[in-house]
Amino acid sequence: MSLDSDIIVDRRRIRRKLTFWRVMAALIAIAAIAGFAMIATPGARGTFASAGAIARVQIDGLIRSDSERTRALERLENSQAAAVIVHINSPGGTTAGSEQLYDSLTRLKAKKPMVVVVEGLAASGGYITAIASDHIIAQQSSLVGSIGVLFQFPNFSELLKTIGVKVEEVKSTPLKAAPNGFEPTSPEARAALDALVKDSYAWFKDLVKQRRGMDDTQLEKVVDGRVFTGRQAIDLKLIDQLGDEKTAVAWLEQQKGVKKGLSVRDYKLEPRFGDLTFLKTAASVTLEALGFSSIAHQIEQTGVAQAVDRAGLDGMLALWQPAASN
Repeated sequence: MSLDSDIIVDRRRIRRKLTFWRVMAALIAIAAIAGFAMIATPGARGTFASAGAIARVQIDGLIRSDSERTRALERLENSQAAAVIVHINSPGGTTAGSEQLYDSLTRLKAKKPMVVVVEGLAASGGYITAIASDHIIAQQSSLVGSIGVLFQFPNFSELLKTIGVKVEEVKSTPLKAAPNGFEPTSPEARAALDALVKDSYAWFKDLVKQRRGMDDTQLEKVVDGRVFTGRQAIDLKLIDQLGDEKTAVAWLEQQKGVKKGLSVRDYKLEPRFGDLTFLKTAASVTLEALGFSSIAHQIEQTGVAQAVDRAGLDGMLALWQPAASN
């Protein structure tokens, strides 16, 4: 019996060592792949290797404050790129992040000819981003608009009451940390939030009116929170032209004097790990080969990453999302 016990203990010790080295091997492999990707991918750190080409910048997904993105766009200002085409496919994000991106693109536009191409969606904060450009191109079926501001917060007060939990607090004034989600929102707290939303909404509307050259009558037609197709948007002055990247290149050549025949090269803003699809795949394969199939499966679930992204959006939102179907 003692010999059997020793064998079992030894096997467990070997298994723990094997698991440790498997984890270390996985981490080393992922780090090596990430390092190679950063070196091998042109523009992966906001560099632009091809002097005299047109830079293609892609704005995808949720928009939030991002200092790395700001620095990358500043480097593009000082690069030898002949012009910039900004592709947008975004439902928006935080108002602060959208304003930061708008300001960065406005500074870039002052130094480089710039045009925006809406791929699938430029809504809310995505549209704030688009109007940094003097010329907006969209496909006929693209969606643009959703001019409005949203402040959402969960309220668990009824749930806590049901399970018999009460959260107590001591605070300096009634509006400190309000709303907190643990008690019904007071009329005073709701009024304070309403004032914040209305002020940001007024800023958004004034920005659209100024940038798109609208009068009050034209503005009122587009600021009720709806999205519009590209075909509708051109008549409403939300965009300037229907088309794609080829249309954008032709506009730059005709209206901005950009030399004909220049190539369009990707200028990638600093990517996060979750945005590198090929890197996620490589990590998944590595973990699978090392016996961590459950972890590999989790990495492949992009829906999880998207859910984490949305959960990380704090503050007021300029965000459009259609209601989920049952």
